[in-house]
Amino acid sequence: MKIAVEGCMHGDLDKVYDTIKYIENTRNIKIDLFLCYGDFQEVAPVPTIFIGGNNEASNYLWELYYGGWAAPNIYFLGYAVVVKFGNIRIDGLSGIYNAHNYCLGWDTMKGHLIRSVYHVREYDVHKLMHLEKLIDIFLSHDWPLSITDYGNWQQLVCCKKTFQSKELLEANLLLKKLRPSYWFSAHLHCKFTALVEHEEGGRVTKFLALDKCLPGRKFLQVVDIDLI
Repeated sequence: MKIAVEGCMHGDLDKVYDTIKYIENTRNIKIDLFLCYGDFQEVAPVPTIFIGGNNEASNYLWELYYGGWAAPNIYFLGYAVVVKFGNIRIDGLSGIYNAHNYCLGWDTMKGHLIRSVYHVREYDVHKLMHLEKLIDIFLSHDWPLSITDYGNWQQLVCCKKTFQSKELLEANLLLKKLRPSYWFSAHLHCKFTALVEHEEGGRVTKFLALDKCLPGRKFLQVVDIDLI
């Protein structure tokens, strides 16, 4: 199965789909699924699954807390939900980390706290920590904490001199617990790859972060995943 993955969308959906079509034509392949991991901000020619970042209409996504169709052929994965596409299990955690609101429950959505609707909650992380079956793909907007230790961080800092870490400790806990085959993140507007070897079970997680859709930027990549 060939899956196209993309970083921050920021409304440039037409450009991204044009790029997918270009890749299909030049490589003579068929893209089966498109994954966007945050900042989605349009009917899609390719089945599309996305999670929330910090630049969507959060009031609308809140109505789809457990996931659902945001538009024809475009599915919002929800705040902390697992779905299957074919034989592939896809998990995701919507939103970004905010220390002030992390421990709040969702029953506190009143007054100024309404602005925290796109902040990750401890409640959702704990739900995902109880998953028992293996995950093939995990989507998060924030990067897992210390993921840069498993890749070429020197090149990252060299290429993105304004790099500022916005990594999520709780995502690191999920990475170690769930040990997905692939982990895709966005938010920092740069491409970065890493390979995490887990001690338990000998599994390996391939991490990929991508840029946002701009000319000359690395915002889209096709990942070929074998169905078992």
